[in-house]
Amino acid sequence: MGFRYFLWFLLFCMLLGGQVKGVLGLGVNWGTRLTHPVPPKIVVRLLKDNGFDKVKLFEADPGALQALGRSGIEVMLGIPNEFLAPLASSVRVAEDWVDKNVSNYISKYGTNISYVAVGNEPFLKTYKDKFLQTTFPALKNVQAALIKAGLGRQVKVTVPLNADVYQTDTDLPSGGDFRSDIRTLMISMIKFLSDSGSALAINIYPFLSLYADPHFPKDYAFFNGNSTPIVDGSISYTNVFDANYDTLIAALEKNGFASMPVIIGEVGWPTDGDINANIEYAKRFNQGLLDRIIKGQGTPKRRTPPDIYLFGLIDEDAKSVDPGNFERHWGIFYYDGTIKYALDLGNGRGLVAAKGVKYLAREWCVMSPQANLLDPNLTNSVNYACTYADCTSLGYGTTCGTLDARSNASYAFNMYYQTLDQRKDACKFNNLSTITKLDPSQGTCRFEIMIDLGTHQLPPSRSSSLAVGSNQNSLLLALLIGLITLITYV
Repeated sequence: MGFRYFLWFLLFCMLLGGQVKGVLGLGVNWGTRLTHPVPPKIVVRLLKDNGFDKVKLFEADPGALQALGRSGIEVMLGIPNEFLAPLASSVRVAEDWVDKNVSNYISKYGTNISYVAVGNEPFLKTYKDKFLQTTFPALKNVQAALIKAGLGRQVKVTVPLNADVYQTDTDLPSGGDFRSDIRTLMISMIKFLSDSGSALAINIYPFLSLYADPHFPKDYAFFNGNSTPIVDGSISYTNVFDANYDTLIAALEKNGFASMPVIIGEVGWPTDGDINANIEYAKRFNQGLLDRIIKGQGTPKRRTPPDIYLFGLIDEDAKSVDPGNFERHWGIFYYDGTIKYALDLGNGRGLVAAKGVKYLAREWCVMSPQANLLDPNLTNSVNYACTYADCTSLGYGTTCGTLDARSNASYAFNMYYQTLDQRKDACKFNNLSTITKLDPSQGTCRFEIMIDLGTHQLPPSRSSSLAVGSNQNSLLLALLIGLITLITYV
């Protein structure tokens, strides 16, 4: 009898085998503003290999939504702010959007869309009330459209908000309340979300506290710092994340929503584009965050951690840099899915890089050895290259901030050359440039080679890919049948 129980245990382990266990409640933001995106199927494999069970998309990208189909990954699907006005104007517009971007992918591809995120930080102060009149009506119309589509229970709605929607007049978390200019709107919207069984999504960025204020105590931005704690009654806050989050909780409690579920829609640390955006700080912050999630550690006012979406998965070289050059460097992976820095995901697991990415030829466009730094065309050529390519790794405190003048020009020329898919005419800067086969990368500065989009766009060999999957599944099935048969006769 004991041997039979052992066989049943072995069968149970086989059924569970091969599944990568993620950090409980951990999601990630998948931004798609890249000139050379990693193919969606490879990204989904990357998500699964690293145990992410939730992902947030900022827009209804067809390739991403199809690739996520039947992946087992929950999807929070975003709606950009520019769609808020039309969605607010008519329920019919919302119904069409839901039909095309939600119902279609759930029914046709089996995509597990669990949330629709209406807008992205629409009440941000810098938007100057641009979306105040349209966000809540759009939210209600999308919810009505989901109900009409029969998805009201399966798919919830939320609005990812910046942490500037709440504040404290006492400089302590316990004094938290919603901004006076939007307080009535916030209370109405939170009541709607609560009545709908949805959660409130908030984006918290300790990095931005450091970026905005050079006198901000640096250690207070991290979970393992030695900064002087902020004492709020019987609670001592040792990091800004806890203090910020509990300021929100105090605001919710003050307005009658003490048990309102909260999702952290974005939190992370960039690795380039600013002196405080570097790999050392990003690793320190994100590892500290992961350690808390693994331990199930919340904040002083809410002991259980909320669902958290790291920001972000992959660097985005075409993202707007209006907030700062760091905006293109939030990924825990580089643009191609390679690992930036090690992270302990628990149970002895570390990050796994993307598999199957194909690149352009190993060649770079650099400043010609014969070119003169005093050439009158040099400045305009560099400016032109950086206008149409990503040069945010150049500058004070960046990964390429120590390059000399010649290498600076080479970096700009190469980024333009790679962005234009290594076209031969893309390395012609008034006779100042040349193509080299020698990697000009130096120190922390990476001279990139872009992903070969043409190769990835070729149709896959269905027979070979199906054969591999079929053989693996057949082998597993044969083993299971054999084991069950053995159990039957023991």
